[in-house]
Amino acid sequence: MKIQKKLAGKIAKRSPKRVKIDPSRSEEIKEAITRADVRALIKDKAIKLEQAKGISRVRAKKTQSQKAKGRRKGYGSRKGTANARLKTKKVWMNKVRLQRKFLKELKEKQKLSPENYKSLYRKSKGGFFRSKRHIKLYITEHKMMN
Repeated sequence: MKIQKKLAGKIAKRSPKRVKIDPSRSEEIKEAITRADVRALIKDKAIKLEQAKGISRVRAKKTQSQKAKGRRKGYGSRKGTANARLKTKKVWMNKVRLQRKFLKELKEKQKLSPENYKSLYRKSKGGFFRSKRHIKLYITEHKMMN
């Protein structure tokens, strides 16, 4: 029976440990000598082959979904420098583009005078404002809205 198990394992490209033999048909299996005989027995399900166990991806999928939500981004998980993770130039570009777009909207709605628009535009270019919210705060404090 060992030989048949080994043969079945080689045919199915599995370990002989994963080959299970039907005890009621053991006489028939003992007579099988060739690969063809063993193949026929596998087809008749006298010899059963267990599926190899894979590696579960449940935990990996869970962490992936959490990362998609923006979790697991603390200091302990970071490998690169802040600049490697998001270039400082890119951050600057995004910030300035947002501020300019906001100022343009205010100008088009005629809520800002051309002089105020120009001064705010220059300030945003100079890096005076931290964010869009900071511009709004500055405008209300200095009563620049029309």
